[in-house]
Amino acid sequence: MGGQPMFIMSEDSQRTQGRDAQSSNIMAGKAVAESVRTTLGPRGMDKMLVDSSGEVVITNDGATILNEMDIEHPAAQMIVEVADSQEEEVGDGTTTAAVIAGNLLGEAEDLIEQDVHATTIVEGYHEASEIALEAISEQVSEEVVDDEVLKQVAESSMTGKGTGGLTAESLAETVVEAIRHVELEDGVARDNVTVHTQIGASSNATELVPGIVIDEEPAHDGMPGEVEDASLAVLDVELGVRTGEIDAEYSIDSIDQLNTAIDAEESEVRGYAETVAESGADVVFTTEDVDDRVASYLASEGVLVFEGIGDSDAKDIVSATGATRVGALDDLEETDFGQADRISAENYGDDDLAFVEGGAAAETVTVFVRGGTEHVVDELERAIGDALDVVATALASGEVVPGAGATEIAIADKIREEAAGIEGRKQLAVNAFADALDIVPRTLAANTGRDPIDALVDLRSAHDSTGRAGLITSGEEVTIDDPFDYGVIDPADVKREAIESATEAATMIARIDDVIAAE
Repeated sequence: MGGQPMFIMSEDSQRTQGRDAQSSNIMAGKAVAESVRTTLGPRGMDKMLVDSSGEVVITNDGATILNEMDIEHPAAQMIVEVADSQEEEVGDGTTTAAVIAGNLLGEAEDLIEQDVHATTIVEGYHEASEIALEAISEQVSEEVVDDEVLKQVAESSMTGKGTGGLTAESLAETVVEAIRHVELEDGVARDNVTVHTQIGASSNATELVPGIVIDEEPAHDGMPGEVEDASLAVLDVELGVRTGEIDAEYSIDSIDQLNTAIDAEESEVRGYAETVAESGADVVFTTEDVDDRVASYLASEGVLVFEGIGDSDAKDIVSATGATRVGALDDLEETDFGQADRISAENYGDDDLAFVEGGAAAETVTVFVRGGTEHVVDELERAIGDALDVVATALASGEVVPGAGATEIAIADKIREEAAGIEGRKQLAVNAFADALDIVPRTLAANTGRDPIDALVDLRSAHDSTGRAGLITSGEEVTIDDPFDYGVIDPADVKREAIESATEAATMIARIDDVIAAE
């Protein structure tokens, strides 16, 4: 059958085509990007997000803001996916990626209004992104990425984010120390660094724990609060009277039968306790329950026991101490024990925590974050998490580039230079890509109170004369200079991922000219 294609849809379906569909999708993507734009940079503003239950989140972390927003429009959700992808791959630069994606859509909308076909825009954007990746490689510092450079990377990541009473500089030292702790010959075991938050003290009390911290308390009040040079066992065993899987009733006709039953139960319980005590373990972690009588006996023997720990905590303890999980008490041997320099149970207000520190096989480290309020520790956790990610990324790749908008200025300059050799309307798309990247330095300038246009002109002029120029914020002063001289540094992979993910999302949205939605 020839002629027009036939669409068979339900009566409640809605269809938007052509320019209307493109305009709707682009508008949605731009709106989401605009919502996080003012959070960019050291002078970025925070957002307060209140959900339907009244729970409040205060942050300037792009990924958190976008994920907390109740976004339904499918095109807008693609911008959220850009931030998610950026967060998952490199841990930072989420706001930059979202803002670039939004501005690429804005430039695409202008081109569509000039009758440039979406396919031409997509081709031009992809060609421009390849040029951008080359420009990023050209901006990579020749300096060795040592601890000092890593501290600058961490500090650059955290500047402008909520760090409580701590400076980004002091936190950067903790972050670098944590990542160095999990550095391996073939890379960085980023997952072996955890962040544990605890309300109830100034953020200045934040410290690095060479081990793990879990939310658990001793199984008995009489147990020791601290064990040094500990041999520990990790069990998946219930230390108590075994119960059947079916309901059963027993008839007792005499006191002697009752005493016999009680004696049998006591013997079983004491057998568990004696087996654990005689094994030589100083500390026991079990994922199951511990009978009060077993706990009491082990307390008298000076054994520290934690019961009902989660599976993930058990895995972390095994990783941190070199222990082997045991599923049956009869199988417990000294070779299954893990080693720790110190295991302690500490109380923080209404919370009880277990610290497992050190050990010959320790591979895990915890940043123990303190703060006076829940909002402070939550934002600190996000800031430190991003810093850990970018330091791990910089250490793994060994490549860093200037921050403060300098890399985006350099990319845009190279794209415009290369665009002169591209024929046809595709050149318009390539130049539009360069214009879209200007949103980063322009936003940085606006967030510092400078005129965006004047700042952009000055940045381009400084870049042309020196080859590297960024917008440096120091206290109340804003200057244009080489970011490397001020320690404003980003991992090169953060910039690459931002360009790639933003380009992918923008071109996908720009190509959509038909939206069919079911009610």
